[in-house]
Amino acid sequence: MSRAILYLEDGTVFEGQAISPVGESAGEVVFNTAMTGYQEILTDPSYAGQIVVMTYPLIGNYGVNDEDVESDHIYVKGFVVKEFCRHHSNYRATRSLIDYLKENKILAIEGVDTRALTRHLRVRGAMKGIISTADLDGKSLARKLAALPSMEGSDWVKEVTAKRKYVWGGTEDQVAEEAADERWADNGGPVMRGSGDRKKRAAKYKVAAIDCGIKRNILRILASLGCEVHVFPADATAEDIQVINPDGLFISNGPGDPAAVTSVIETVRQCVGKLPIFGICLGHQILGLALGGKTYKLKFGHHGANHPVRDLLGNRIGITSQNHGFCVDIGSLSATDVEMVDMNLNDQTLEGMRHKKFPVLSFQHHPEAAPGPRDAQYLFKYFIEMMEKDKKKVQ
Repeated sequence: MSRAILYLEDGTVFEGQAISPVGESAGEVVFNTAMTGYQEILTDPSYAGQIVVMTYPLIGNYGVNDEDVESDHIYVKGFVVKEFCRHHSNYRATRSLIDYLKENKILAIEGVDTRALTRHLRVRGAMKGIISTADLDGKSLARKLAALPSMEGSDWVKEVTAKRKYVWGGTEDQVAEEAADERWADNGGPVMRGSGDRKKRAAKYKVAAIDCGIKRNILRILASLGCEVHVFPADATAEDIQVINPDGLFISNGPGDPAAVTSVIETVRQCVGKLPIFGICLGHQILGLALGGKTYKLKFGHHGANHPVRDLLGNRIGITSQNHGFCVDIGSLSATDVEMVDMNLNDQTLEGMRHKKFPVLSFQHHPEAAPGPRDAQYLFKYFIEMMEKDKKKVQ
């Protein structure tokens, strides 16, 4: 292992050892408080442009496999841990986390005091940083970071969205051969492993999903609830979406500043009031902007699988999976017909909202989990109910 440092834009340096290819990688440094789920975190497109610090001290104890991925490749710019596990143990594992990172040429370092690093980020806020094994000179690294665009104002969606429209073919009731059909193969995705010779369910709802960095578990859940999901790239227009005559519109999670994704904001704005709309994470933020609200950057964001949220509709509390650095300002929507339906119990920020007149609903946290608890998975059924009610109205 070679010596490596994590240099932060405020001049703070954390030393460690590189376990993967030598070189440099820069991005916004954030911390994740999940104890497990590192493979889902690494492959979540919402982390594009970011260096992820894991607060749990030992990472990699159950290895990695070919099933627990949320996209077709790793999106993080770097991975920082206290210690990597050298002897993983799990019957589903196909290789070690270290080998997985090396295969994908992801710069990762261990031996870092991640408690001190996390505390620093909580006090000073998320900031730009660079992992380097080659250039260890602070002044040189500072110049490189100064040239790196800030996450605020950056459109990262264009880096992760689908290149063209496709229909999701990987439902939980399909065998591997069906999951590898022409529609999915055209999108460049790998073969999904099936769960046996089950019959494919007939889809009851046609859903248009705008891909801002969509996670596969969202697609799996929608499909399992009877949705035929047509995934559109982020530059799709309202007219493109109307061509398929969908029963509902879904706006996905994704990376970067929602205010920078102007094309999606305009598309969603044109769809409000015309069909049921459901948004998650960045999709929730984009919907807030489309409805006339504003977003702002959180000091260090919410990243982890243990965030308590109160559902004001069902009067219940759930532990949720979260990954976002921006938030919708509910105050900016006070003069509209939008109301809060979910609230973060750590800092009282907006976690869910709905429109009082139109079938529009969105949530900041991730009801699809992957990783994390499934406490909020029932929220998908609200979307199904909106589409069902709208179909009956048309009839």
